[in-house]
Amino acid sequence: MHRIKQYAFHKTKYGEELLIDVVRLKDIKKYLKEDAVHRLGYHDITLITDGHGKFRIDEKEYYVRKGDVIFSSPNQIRWWDINNITDGYALIFEKEFLLTFFNDPDFLEHLSYFKGSHAFSKLSLDKDSEHTLRLINEIKQEIDSYKEKDKHILRALLYQTLKSLDRIYILRNSSSVNTENAKNRYADTFIKLVGIEYKQNHSIRHYADKLCITPNYLNELVKSANGISAKQVIQNKVIQEAKKMLLYSSFSISDIAASLNYENTSYFIRFFRKQTGYTPLQYRNADKP
Repeated sequence: MHRIKQYAFHKTKYGEELLIDVVRLKDIKKYLKEDAVHRLGYHDITLITDGHGKFRIDEKEYYVRKGDVIFSSPNQIRWWDINNITDGYALIFEKEFLLTFFNDPDFLEHLSYFKGSHAFSKLSLDKDSEHTLRLINEIKQEIDSYKEKDKHILRALLYQTLKSLDRIYILRNSSSVNTENAKNRYADTFIKLVGIEYKQNHSIRHYADKLCITPNYLNELVKSANGISAKQVIQNKVIQEAKKMLLYSSFSISDIAASLNYENTSYFIRFFRKQTGYTPLQYRNADKP
C-alpha cells in the first residue's frame, strides 16, 4: 500500500507550546512536491487568495479560486494543485487548544463544516472574504507577537473566526445543512457510531439496538435530521472508505471487500456499482492526480 505522508503539528515552533498557527500556502508548497497526497494530524482552514485549481478532500474534488475556503479535519486525505493555486493562508490548530477553554468537548463537531455528515468541504466567501482574511491576519499578528499570557486572545480570535464561518456556511448551504441536526441526540449519536463501526456493522438494527430504539424510529429521526435514510448513511460511509482505498492504495478488490466485511466480492462489486455507477476497477482506473 502506498504510504501517505502525515504531517504533525509543530507544537514548539514559537518556543513555548502553541497549538495554533497561520501559514502561507506559497511557503509550504515545497514540502508537498514529493508528497502531494497527504494527511494532517490537526484541523485546517485554508483561504485561497491567489490562483485557482483543484483541491481534493478524501474522494471529493473541488474547484477553488480566490475567496474560497477549504475545511479539513484530522486524518482526512488531501491533495491540491500546487502549480495553479499560488497563494493563500492556512489557519491550523489542534482540538486541544479550544478544549482547554470550552466546556463543550463536541464544539468543533457542532460546526457545520466539521460535521461528519456535512455535504461540502468548500465555502465560497465572495464579499465576506475580506472579513475572514482580516480575522486570519489578526491571528497571525497575535502569534508573531505571542506571549504566554496571550493564549486567551488567540482562543477568542479563533472562536470568532470559526463561528463567523459557521454562520456564513449555514446561510450559503441552507439546502444541505439541517440546523436541527445538532438538537437530535439519537441522529447525532448514530452518525458517530457509524463513523466508528461502519466497517464491521452495516445493519440498521445493530445501531438501533445500541441506542435502545426501534430501527423504524431511528430511520425516521435520521431522515428528518439528514435528509437521507439510516441505511443510506451507512452505505455512504462504506462507499466513501472504499473510494479512498481504491484511489490511494494498491489493495486488490477482494482485499478491500474483505476489509469492509463483505465475504462475497461479487456482492461488493454489485453494491459499489449500484451506488456509484462504476465498478471498483473502473473507479480506480479513472483519471486522478
